[in-house]
Amino acid sequence: MFGLEKRQRERLRAEPFPSEWLLVLERNAPFYRRLPGPDQRELQGHIRVIVAEKNFEGCGGLEMTDEIRVTIAAHAALLLLHRDTDYYPKLRSIVVYPAAFVVNHTEVVEEGGFTVEGPEARLGESWHHGAVVLSWDDVSAGARNFHDGYNVVLHEFAHQLDQEDGSVDGVPPLDDSSGYRTWRRLLEDEYRELREAVALGESTMLDQYGATHPAEFFAVATEAFFEKPVQLSATHPALYEELKKFYRQDPRQWLGYAWAR
Repeated sequence: MFGLEKRQRERLRAEPFPSEWLLVLERNAPFYRRLPGPDQRELQGHIRVIVAEKNFEGCGGLEMTDEIRVTIAAHAALLLLHRDTDYYPKLRSIVVYPAAFVVNHTEVVEEGGFTVEGPEARLGESWHHGAVVLSWDDVSAGARNFHDGYNVVLHEFAHQLDQEDGSVDGVPPLDDSSGYRTWRRLLEDEYRELREAVALGESTMLDQYGATHPAEFFAVATEAFFEKPVQLSATHPALYEELKKFYRQDPRQWLGYAWAR
């Protein structure tokens, strides 16, 4: 990080947090009031940097507002608490549609090896370079219901963390080589078990979309870690512990059982 950029971020984090933004947090980020005071202040600083540095763009007729910016930034900032961060360095723009948006999708079907093409409605996308695309309807619904295990902002920004090392593989940048070995072994085991459960038609605590790719598994696990920590720690204790190390947080302590069930 360049010295000027570091000083600018320090200045932003030190500025008073706007009272109208605080109202947005209380309304659209229910986890905020459960955080310890130091974490609330750290989150506020991260929000200020994200709002200042990223280009928020409304599409499909959506008018961009501070409520949209702060709501998205708050959930993206939650993933950064207690960690050294360069604020999603590959991300330049956050593009927001009023509701689910349609993209042209191409998929290679493993069984048979043929290709399927056509339009597909999506709630969010994380591009490898440059942008996150979100549906505001789904952002706001997931933001206000912070205990159902579904949160499109947490999901797409987990992809951004995963992509920081140049690979989209479910293994985000870690501190040391032993950490990589542990995470890769755990990812392989947990991902395989989820795929097997889905193939057998069994119910699973983790969203079954996580069985489609290791990167989706990491994003789905991140959603569960923050929104359903009690269930995740009970059913996937090793996974929970690895995510706790990575995110340097234990949401069980500030969500409480009533929020996690």
